[in-house]
Amino acid sequence: MRVAMIGTGYVGLVSGACFADFGHTVTCIDKDAAKIERLKAGGIPIYEPGLDLLVASNVAARRLDFSVDAAEAIRDADAVFIGVGTPSRRGDGHADLSFVYAAAEEIAGLIDGFTVIVTKSTVPVGTGDEIERIIKAARPDAQFAVVSNPEFLREGAAIEDFKRPDRVVVGMNDERARPVMSEIYRPLFLNETPILFTTRRTAELIKYAANAFLALKITFINEMADLCEALDADVQQVARGIGLDKRIGNKFLNAGPGYGGSCFPKDTLALVRTAVDAGSPVKLIETTVAVNDARKKAMATKVRDVVEGDLAGKTIGVLGLTFKPNTDDMRDAPSLDIIPALQALGAKIQAYDPQGTHEARQLLNDVDFKDDSYAVAAGADVLLIITEWDEFRALDLDRVKLLMKAPVLVDLRNIYRRDELRNCGFRYTSVGRP
Repeated sequence: MRVAMIGTGYVGLVSGACFADFGHTVTCIDKDAAKIERLKAGGIPIYEPGLDLLVASNVAARRLDFSVDAAEAIRDADAVFIGVGTPSRRGDGHADLSFVYAAAEEIAGLIDGFTVIVTKSTVPVGTGDEIERIIKAARPDAQFAVVSNPEFLREGAAIEDFKRPDRVVVGMNDERARPVMSEIYRPLFLNETPILFTTRRTAELIKYAANAFLALKITFINEMADLCEALDADVQQVARGIGLDKRIGNKFLNAGPGYGGSCFPKDTLALVRTAVDAGSPVKLIETTVAVNDARKKAMATKVRDVVEGDLAGKTIGVLGLTFKPNTDDMRDAPSLDIIPALQALGAKIQAYDPQGTHEARQLLNDVDFKDDSYAVAAGADVLLIITEWDEFRALDLDRVKLLMKAPVLVDLRNIYRRDELRNCGFRYTSVGRP
């Protein structure tokens, strides 16, 4: 199959490379000429483990190409995927669909023969209807079908998620799209991956419902963590105890500073706005959004309490800035709330992240960025772990202790054992543990 992928961001680039690895001929299209030139030269604009090798191998096999010119790729395509960004719209929280609709207008003028137009971007319910209307208005003669095919990729594990997914969801209102989508995902059919064909609006809602439910699980265990601290219980044991129940499951039950990233914050907010507009508010998700926002800011209080309430002039060494490990994504990262809150209390910040420093420099002010974990520990009154990168899990604690002004560690990801830290002479605070 010939596939055109509009957008070379996270969704577009990962999806395009994986489709090419399935054996399809894929052209990834972007209006950013500098990004396309970088991709053609072998550069990767995002950090995702294994993506550089996947792109390189498929470019070498002539199955994957990059272009700023959409005309030829779309004209020859069996399917055109829209993989552009849908950030939260300023002021009201709705998803900004301007890039999606601009792509639809461009596609309308270029398709030739029956073409399946697939929305890969996360979009509110009814977006596919509007894409169809835009194309019909521009090209009444066009032969096409609009499909919703939401992505369920975890940053840091996106390639594995794409190639071995829990499920594939295809929403369509035109049966002509079924054989095209079946052929595109044929390798997964052979692996017996569950592929759910449903209506377009249902598929659009599945994506939002999935992310909202996961965000709800995270927020639930975070509230249980607070309760554990008040009652002298252990949230990790609580999570294990409930997670062994197959009806609940153990995923997304790790207490921490709150969720962030490119999906959960904007998707929960968009679902809330969509539900209100539909006259069917989702109160649980509204509360999830409010509780998570408050939690990230409150993490500064945990640090303040460790040093008995006064952070003025204190140096806080921060380990981890991205919203999760194995990505360079800083979107809605807890660090973006926690660090300014610490600074407002008078603290000085020195920080290190294995991949997020470049982006963090654009988003955080008055931070002394360091090159490694031990440089962050040097001279610090408190060492604060915000993101659970693997390299932070096995620090030389004796060395860290010697470098710090005071051996105080606040672990917002519970990656260390309390007894281990105390035996090393640290004053140790974690989340939801006695």
